[in-house]
Amino acid sequence: MTARPGNAHQARLLRLLRDGGPNSRAQLGDQVDLSRSKLAVEVERLLETGLVVADGLAASRGGRRSHNIRLAPALRFLGVDIGATSVDVAVTNAELEVLGHINQPMDVREGPVAVFEQVLSMAAKLKASGLAEGFDGAGIGVPGPVRFPEGVPVAPPIMPGWDGFPVREALSQDLGCPVMVDNDVNLMAMGEQHAGVARSVGDFLCVKIGTGIGCGIVVGGEVYRGTTGSAGDIGHIQAVPDGRPCACGNRGCLEAHFSGAALARDATEAAQQGLSQELAARLEAAGALSAVDVAAAAAAGDATALDLIREGGNRTGQVIAGLVSFFNPGLVVIGGGVTGLGHTLLAAIRTQVYRQSLPLATGNLPIVLGELGPTAGVIGAARLISDHLFSPA
Repeated sequence: MTARPGNAHQARLLRLLRDGGPNSRAQLGDQVDLSRSKLAVEVERLLETGLVVADGLAASRGGRRSHNIRLAPALRFLGVDIGATSVDVAVTNAELEVLGHINQPMDVREGPVAVFEQVLSMAAKLKASGLAEGFDGAGIGVPGPVRFPEGVPVAPPIMPGWDGFPVREALSQDLGCPVMVDNDVNLMAMGEQHAGVARSVGDFLCVKIGTGIGCGIVVGGEVYRGTTGSAGDIGHIQAVPDGRPCACGNRGCLEAHFSGAALARDATEAAQQGLSQELAARLEAAGALSAVDVAAAAAAGDATALDLIREGGNRTGQVIAGLVSFFNPGLVVIGGGVTGLGHTLLAAIRTQVYRQSLPLATGNLPIVLGELGPTAGVIGAARLISDHLFSPA
């Protein structure tokens, strides 16, 4: 993809076609503040760039029927969502429909060189399957703070060896296309906004509970990243005064008391102390426990597993309650790997938020699980790069 929109009007038209699919000129005209003649000029210029193509006749609205137009069907975006213990890579078309998706285990602590070798191998596999001849752009999510303009991770607590690594620059050279980089929870929020549970919401919070905990903040339909890119790092808000030491160097952080890693540690201690036969059996069989084991034990009615989930949900809910009173969102979305804990977790979070936040903030506040699961991040990554490419150069 070498062409870019020439002005804000063309960028607006491209994003409308991305988000709404093929449309007629007349219907596009209803959504943009342009005269019919000016709209015709901008559409013709976009057709000349090859970013959009004619797509059959539109339904008649009286008079001569116009043609539908759509984004070029050959456009391909690569979405990459790097987690602490796995990586998702997907190819989308210009409307951000996932055409192919691969998930593989991966340890982010191996460092950027090893991780990106794996990402490039997965991208090559998707390309070899015939889904793409090449990529017009790529979006990358990483599980730590990112200095957004440069696409560089900054002192990420669970990513040793990544501080200051030029992710955008390195991958752009390897992939041969433009690359944008952001925090993984921001991309989850963008994915749920584009194709998930937050489609019609302008102001919402998206909380990701995985190996770490983060929060995507969407204001007026746009991700809010803060002055330096660290907005939403709620995993390091203190939840327990003088509590457990955290990887960030402080004590009592929410992430140290409830995250995938913390839950696995607590479950292991409970099994070793004889508090749960179910968890002890799983520990003996597998040699280690994860949040998946806790979820399975809870589903089997294990009281200890249920208590661990409720306690973690209560602590998370206390932090979210403060955010809700401060921000007054229209929706709170809970996502990430720990959402396999399901409605026990959700009920505990809801109880704390509804109990502690102001009635005016919670009177009509849905708190729901995300709809998209592991595809939220890769769709959000594709949305990130398309936002960049569908802006004036």
